[in-house]
Parts: sequence; C-alpha cells; structure tokens
Amino acid sequence: MGTTLKRTVLCILLLGLSPSFTWAQQATIKRAVVVRRDPSRSAPIIAHLAKGDRLMLVQMTADGGFYHVKTENDQIGWVGSAYVSLSPTPLPPPTPTPTPPPDTGCDACLWTHVYHSYRLIVHQQCIVVTGTIVDASAGGDPDGVRHEADGDTHGWLKVDPQFQNLLNAGNQKDEDGNLVFEIICKFAVTQVDAKTACANYTDTVKLPPVSSHVRILGVYVQDTFHGQWMELHPVTSIAVQ
Repeated sequence: MGTTLKRTVLCILLLGLSPSFTWAQQATIKRAVVVRRDPSRSAPIIAHLAKGDRLMLVQMTADGGFYHVKTENDQIGWVGSAYVSLSPTPLPPPTPTPTPPPDTGCDACLWTHVYHSYRLIVHQQCIVVTGTIVDASAGGDPDGVRHEADGDTHGWLKVDPQFQNLLNAGNQKDEDGNLVFEIICKFAVTQVDAKTACANYTDTVKLPPVSSHVRILGVYVQDTFHGQWMELHPVTSIAVQ
C-alpha cells in the first residue's frame, strides 16, 4: 500500500472516530425568550433571544421543562422547552473526500480537527480561489483576522472578479462582501468544548499580511449557523502571488 493511500485510509478511520462528526439537533426560538444559567425560572439570565433565533441542543431531552442549548454566539445555558421548535432532523456531517484529486493537494485529514463540522454544508471538496486579504478585525488584530475561541482564524478574502459567484447574501450582509477563510487550530483554543478538535494539533499554514494578493486552497462550504455565509474551511494552504 503506497504512502498516499495509507494516509487516506488513516484519515477515513480518524473521521469515523472523531467527536467533531457527531450528529446534532438544531432548533429555533418561537418567541422572544431568555437564556438562563441553570434550568430554573429563578436562575440568572445570561442572554436574550429573539423569535427565529437558532440554537443547537447540548442534550436531546428536556430537563424539568428546559432544554440545555448553545446559541449562535456560543453561549451555553437553558431555555424553556415550550419556546423551542425542534428542526425535523439533525443536520448530517459533511462527507469528506476520501481521495483528493492528485492535482489539488487538499488535505482530507484536516476534517478530523474541524470544530462542529456538521454545521458546514460542503459545496466543493477542493477549490483554489485568488484574491486580496483584507482586515476582518476592524483594526483589532495586527494580523487582520479574528481570533476565534475555537482556535480558528476568521479572515476575509476580497475575491478576484472571476470568483464573485462564490459569495452569497450572508457574505454581502455580514462579511462586508468578502469570502470568509478559516485556518483551523491556528490559535490557542479558549472554548472548552472545542479543545478536543484541536488536541495535539496546531495548523502550520502561514498567514500573509493584510493587502497580500493570495491563492487559497481549501474546502468551499456554507456555514449553516451565523449568517449562513460561504467560507473556505478548512484551509489547506495560502500562497502569496
């Protein structure tokens, strides 16, 4: 068995064992409601939700009339079950490409380190996109990307004209017309439930400075949480052109 084939088989086995590929139940809020720290009407309020906001259930069954939930802003707490409308079925995990085409170089093993990969809808298993890196941090970080709690970058690529079709309404509305790119496990993980995904792994993709014209290789996906924008996630490589 060749080295490439062995690596592919190992990736598939790891994907089958990875906790990031578990199914999850999603839900929406029926009316304005509060999120409480504990499953009690007297527990402190930690967040306010509006009708239509989406949630992920931390556990599938209600406890004393409350669901244990995670909000789109990654806040974890309890919401009255009467105000929660469950999605018909959990979203399935994306299917990783078992054998990336030899001329692309996408690394299928990166899927084993994608936090909550089930939320991503894969539109293209491996794609090359060119454009210019712009500041996604509003001047907050010198490297121009947001340092997410799950260890990933949240970067912006102003795509070249031929790639404008990769953007959707979420990119236009929430991401200033840019394509999001995420280098996974790039930074220290501060979100407790995301630590497993990056355990014993740190991505070595070098992040070029803002204003660099680059070629990014990665998986083209839609994030079903947040603004449902399109992303390159995970990123396999970034090369300055």
